[in-house]
Amino acid sequence: MVKLNKIYTRTGDSGMTGLVGGVRLSKADVRVTAYGDVDETNSVIGLVRVHLENRRLDDMLARIQNDLFDLGADLATPLPAEGEEDVEWVLRMSTAQPARLEQELDELNTDLEPLTSFVLPGGHPPAAYLHQARTVCRRAERHCVALMNATQINVHALTYLNRLSDFLFVAARWCNDQGGADVLWVPGANR
Repeated sequence: MVKLNKIYTRTGDSGMTGLVGGVRLSKADVRVTAYGDVDETNSVIGLVRVHLENRRLDDMLARIQNDLFDLGADLATPLPAEGEEDVEWVLRMSTAQPARLEQELDELNTDLEPLTSFVLPGGHPPAAYLHQARTVCRRAERHCVALMNATQINVHALTYLNRLSDFLFVAARWCNDQGGADVLWVPGANR
């Protein structure tokens, strides 16, 4: 159980932060950037939920917000060195989390007409915020790839972000009257 009695610690005043396990590194490190982008994705999803009236989608997004905290904890905990094992309390993303996203994505997608053009971000407020969450999620995914290129990470973390950006796109269309209020790109319309 997490217990926070004091929010400020002054330990980050020099531009360093601590990972799970005590390792300290720069706040500009790619690992910190990656889990910071995950946190930002979570915050935008919180904005979506403020504007959302559909309980079914709100329940899905509530689970996703919790998963994103799991993902942040996973990314903030470096994998053990080769031949070593994670301590039992370490929280890692699992195969079940992206699988659930796929299932829920498929459920929402059954209500949508096939696309005839690319979709511009916009439409109803929840849809617009879902598009913003999707783009922040894609940034988190890119930073996780950069982290993966520098060190080992849990592969389920990257898979989750990839599925999540797809989910957020489909959810945005779903919030736009099942695609009926999508704002479609018209190539060359303003030439």
